Amino acid sequence: MASDSVPAPQSTAAAMALSSAAAVPGTVLITGASSGVGLHTAKALASRGWHVVMACRDTTKARAAADSLAIPASCLTHLQVDLGDLDSVRRLVEAFRATGRPLDALVCNAAVYLPLLKQPQRSPQGYELSMATNHFGHFLVIQLLLDDLKRSTHPSRRLVILGTVTANSKELGGKIPIPAPADLGDLSGFKAGFQAPISMANGKPFKPGKAYKDSKLCNMITTRELHRRLNANTGIVFTSLYPGCVADTPLFRNSYPLFQRIFPWFQKRITGGYVSQELAGERVALVVADPGFASSGAHWSWGNRQSAGGKQFIQELSEQASDQGTAELMWTLTSKLVGAG
Repeated sequence: MASDSVPAPQSTAAAMALSSAAAVPGTVLITGASSGVGLHTAKALASRGWHVVMACRDTTKARAAADSLAIPASCLTHLQVDLGDLDSVRRLVEAFRATGRPLDALVCNAAVYLPLLKQPQRSPQGYELSMATNHFGHFLVIQLLLDDLKRSTHPSRRLVILGTVTANSKELGGKIPIPAPADLGDLSGFKAGFQAPISMANGKPFKPGKAYKDSKLCNMITTRELHRRLNANTGIVFTSLYPGCVADTPLFRNSYPLFQRIFPWFQKRITGGYVSQELAGERVALVVADPGFASSGAHWSWGNRQSAGGKQFIQELSEQASDQGTAELMWTLTSKLVGAG
């Protein structure tokens, strides 16, 4: 099915007119906020007056990390979650509702990247861990918290998912054939139940780097499908973004040590594409809170990614990320696999 069946993102000018009060602080839940981009997003939003729910695997680590950036404890609530465990996701939602706080924005940031694996790791439900954490866990969080977002009285409710250039073949980083470009195929792996020995969405042999790319492709598809299904009826703004190459993020902690040393240098000195964790966090915070980012269905990017003064724009996504048939099938199969419908 052609991608033009998906409503186009709202124009930035129209979105600003509709969301003139979008800078009003609220309550935001951020997954994976104990380090990297998520932590700096928490700091940026707390500095804007938002109350941040830090949803992390290790709440002790999250508290220490927040203290290290001098984020006031009064601005934070700490909740435990393992996004790779669907039962833990359900407990997170229960714990959040027990706080009595409204949900005005949700940021799906947490991710695992395990490029050195020879065999797939499995979630408690038996799913390949990259897909289970990056896509399945967030998909379930979204489904369970949508009603909370709908009940919010905030003037600009938003749901933001972090994508990546490596899963978008419209950009150079998404064309790199090593280990393979993101490709969900006909989703035969999902159709077959995604249990061992199946570990890839397309049912083909396991490639750990590709498993990460595929999961992030699913994230960006999810954003578009949320926009298509729900924006017109709910007014919630659904967006994704790529804040730039944060080459020293803890996301790469499972890579070769030599890669961890060379990659930031390469991005700073050779490509000029390096973005600091602090700048990336500021960019995510803008997508959450700024009136200029209230265009639902958009995938935000920055042309001059390494510059603090770089201007945002709506990045075109690949044919696969934009294909409506793929989106509907992924939604249906994922809903079944996570028990969300």
